[in-house]
Amino acid sequence: MTDSGKAISVLTVNTLSFIICFACWMLYGVLITYLVDNGIFNFDKAQMGWLIGTPVLTGSIVRLPVGVWTDRYGGRIVFPLIMIVSAISMYCVSFCNSFDEFLLAGLGFGLAGTSFAVGIAYTSVWFPKERQGTVLGIFGAGNAGAAITSFGAPHLLNFLTNHGQNLEGWRSLPKVYAAVLLVMTVIFWLFSHPKKVDHGKGFTIMQQLAPLKHARVWRFGLYYFFVFGGFVALSQWLIPYYLNVYGMSLATAGLMAAMFSLPSGVIRAFGGWMSDIWGARSVMYWVLCSCLIACVLLSVPRMDIMSPGEGVMAAKKGEVKSVSDDTITVGAQKYSLKKKESSNVITYAAEHEDMLVWPTFTFWQEPVVKVGDNVQKKQLLARGVTHIFFQANVWIFTALVLIVGVATGIGKAAVYKHIPDYFPTDVGVVGGIVGVIGGLGGWAGPILFGLMLNATGIWTTCWFFFSAIIVLCLAWMHWTITHMMNVNAPELARFIEAETTA
Repeated sequence: MTDSGKAISVLTVNTLSFIICFACWMLYGVLITYLVDNGIFNFDKAQMGWLIGTPVLTGSIVRLPVGVWTDRYGGRIVFPLIMIVSAISMYCVSFCNSFDEFLLAGLGFGLAGTSFAVGIAYTSVWFPKERQGTVLGIFGAGNAGAAITSFGAPHLLNFLTNHGQNLEGWRSLPKVYAAVLLVMTVIFWLFSHPKKVDHGKGFTIMQQLAPLKHARVWRFGLYYFFVFGGFVALSQWLIPYYLNVYGMSLATAGLMAAMFSLPSGVIRAFGGWMSDIWGARSVMYWVLCSCLIACVLLSVPRMDIMSPGEGVMAAKKGEVKSVSDDTITVGAQKYSLKKKESSNVITYAAEHEDMLVWPTFTFWQEPVVKVGDNVQKKQLLARGVTHIFFQANVWIFTALVLIVGVATGIGKAAVYKHIPDYFPTDVGVVGGIVGVIGGLGGWAGPILFGLMLNATGIWTTCWFFFSAIIVLCLAWMHWTITHMMNVNAPELARFIEAETTA
């Protein structure tokens, strides 16, 4: 086989392996939700967050050393080892009976998340620099493996448990995932080829880590904390979100979550092309601003509120002569009331399942006195009631979530486009630490979401959190550009992407 043929073969099995590993990495989002929803285990929301995020933790913090091992020993050795260890840990999930056991097993199969670091390093050595943007974008589309689990795992659970008749059948799900990992390991070995390049040869560890002293490395990490970490966190959190907020079945919730994760994964290659055409910073501005608007809109929770409104008070003292839904008579004076309408817009929409886009208000007044009462001047005759209703329609919600998914997919490519521009000789180290920070976002997200939900009882607190992170990213980016312009001459504005200016 020619070198070109080997390169295509390696790219193919690398991408397929990454898809499978990413699907395994996201398993707890579906499995833990299913176990709690069916009362098999009584984990609270905070514990669910810890379990969902645990595999992401391992896959994040071990990325950097795995990338170094790939440079040293080659991806053909490291990738199969990762899949074998992940398969063993995944198989152990089927025997778990407590929170601690699920936690330990999740730490083990979380190694599947390090496949990104292996695949990036192993793929890049097979292609020239001018083609790496495209091929790494193709490989990165393996993030779509999250959609496979979001959509497929609920249906597989239904089949394995005989549609809930045999709940212990859930234990076969991790066994199936473990078997798929082992089969993929064999396929990988058969169609991959050995090749490695020693990066950083002759440099000490401190010299290799020297770029980490630059603030821009951590700025890129914050961007990735949102665009990748947010993607990973939401890929899992949206399933319990749809179940609890919209009362969907697990299968339907998985489908809706897949509508978020699939576009975000496959559009990554397009994000690299956009960054090449318009510049990574311009793309990041667009990504962050569009996500901020969507997250702010998503932050408004579903609500059905009865609030005190404007009442009716007596103009002078007297005896109540008559009381009806729309009139109160005190002495010779009549007071008109706003009558509650049984066919108001809120009631009508609820009965006919109409879609209400914006928060809706209706108002009426209810008598608080009866015939024969003697009232004083300024005494309340009828209290006002304001009914505030916000449907948070599921389709509008899903459309906004889809915007976030597409934008973060583009943003993932834009972040990594920054790195070779600023650190052309340190892509491995800088890319590694940025990937670690991004992965930690995926780990911390579900935990923080669970804690905020326990503290407030409001599911939309996750969107408040993302809004705050996006504002921080935009503020840091704007401050950086402003600082560059203050330090340098204004005419350098069109060179803000230059390495020497930041």
